[in-house]
Amino acid sequence: MERRDREPLVRKSSSSYRTFPESAARRLDKEYLRSLHNRRLYLAVFAAVLGNFSFGFALVYPSPVIPALEAHPSPALRLDQHTASWFGSVFTLGAAAGGLSTMLLNDCLGRKLSIMFSALPSALGYALLAGAQGLWMLLLGRVLTGYAGGVTSASIPVYISEISHPGVRGMLGACPQIMAVLGSLVLYALGKYLRGVPVSRATLCAGQEGLHRVNHSPCPGGGKARTPIPEWFSPNCASLAGLVLDWRWLAVAGEVPVLAMVLLLCFMPNSPRFLLSQDKEEEALGSLCWLRGEDTDYGREYEQIKDSLRKQSRRVSCAELKDPFLYKPILIAGGMRFLQQLSGVTCILVYLQPIFKRTSVILQAEYDAALVGLVRLSAVAIAAVSMDKAGRKILLFVSAGVMLVSNLTMGLYIHFVPASHNGTVANTTLVGSATLPAEPTNYITLIPLLATMFFIMGYAMGWGPITWLLMSEILPLKARGVASGLCVVVSWLTAFTLTQFFLPVVNAFGLEVPFLFFAVISAGNILFTGCCVPETKGRSLEQIEAFFRTGRRSFLR
Repeated sequence: MERRDREPLVRKSSSSYRTFPESAARRLDKEYLRSLHNRRLYLAVFAAVLGNFSFGFALVYPSPVIPALEAHPSPALRLDQHTASWFGSVFTLGAAAGGLSTMLLNDCLGRKLSIMFSALPSALGYALLAGAQGLWMLLLGRVLTGYAGGVTSASIPVYISEISHPGVRGMLGACPQIMAVLGSLVLYALGKYLRGVPVSRATLCAGQEGLHRVNHSPCPGGGKARTPIPEWFSPNCASLAGLVLDWRWLAVAGEVPVLAMVLLLCFMPNSPRFLLSQDKEEEALGSLCWLRGEDTDYGREYEQIKDSLRKQSRRVSCAELKDPFLYKPILIAGGMRFLQQLSGVTCILVYLQPIFKRTSVILQAEYDAALVGLVRLSAVAIAAVSMDKAGRKILLFVSAGVMLVSNLTMGLYIHFVPASHNGTVANTTLVGSATLPAEPTNYITLIPLLATMFFIMGYAMGWGPITWLLMSEILPLKARGVASGLCVVVSWLTAFTLTQFFLPVVNAFGLEVPFLFFAVISAGNILFTGCCVPETKGRSLEQIEAFFRTGRRSFLR
């Protein structure tokens, strides 16, 4: 092997963040990439990412549903503050369980069948939510939809990575994030919220003529007062134009993308790399032919995949885990998933409305969810377009930098701006019952709104989609199924822990403390990217595995 072929994966002197030497890049026939037909590949990716659409839909399902259930006339379905918290967060526990099971499913069933299997718990979960008659059905429905989301989170990026070629893998790798954001936006658009004036210390009442919203006044018709709704959870907080479905039909609507995914995937091929790992050579060749086109030189790519598989054993043994070829990419992928969640994105999205209420942003609350969703969608689209041109690492650097500045700005604003300017009340908990101003009076309250928007934009253009893409790119084939499931478990357990501890920390130390912590983590993301993350732009999965196999210590220098 030539000396230049053994250069370290991370080179301080490189301004382009290139991991692989130019001689390796020349091995890829650019004419072959230009000759490929991508229409069938795009169709297969679309069929798979419908699972991410369902995931995004289920993730934010509590946003419109919790206010409706807190106002429900039936005591068996009515949520209080404690049960509402579990209704929102138990999804992440289900997702962690789904990622754990995918460690076996990905290698036993294959990538495509694992995705299709996720439709079963997803459909059952939505059915429980739609027909819920008690709290246990609501929580079990959330756990099952979360489990399905965990399976798809671990299987879909791997499937897309293994069926894609280097020319479009970056763009297609961002599709799961795009579809998840679209799923969230559709949920917001379909959700039906209780109408009325913004809740102050309102109480929902059930009388003979139905539910009535009052302000400490007797219920019309002689009904009894029900449980108060928290100040920050006004039903108007996230309402959008075109609200058409109530919470039960909203769950029924969630079944549509699941069924469409299963039907389309029935006609899609399995991953050629997985089929070869199962000694199904004819099926693998047919799958690659279908994806690339019959009139292309797909046989050359097929031989490259076979040659890579010959160099590794079928299963991962405990002794092999000491090999840098295995543990380095697993540590990098797991570390990125851990840091991604530790940067605070889940907490900020889950508690977005309370945060905006606490800081009294100048924008009307009903536009918050739509605005944040559109910002996320735009940023992920930018990442999809530029990922195969600018590269992964430069976007990760920019993403972490934007998140650092945004979190730092938010933390310093909350700490230094007096309550009289930012509309907050000193020593008040995030979900407390203290009366907060209905409308901000100072344009300085644009700062937290802009800071949050830039944080979401920064995350969505780098550490959101690229983390999932790199996980599926750098993990070796024989450990890809198990390791991807492990990364999902790490991700969602971290998300659950942060979500559960966010409110207690805010109540004990103030809202600025979590944001300053997230800023420190974002700075760590920059260091981690520079020291540990390889640039994979334009490289085949076999080339990436070959460079990890060299075992150079300078890789983690």
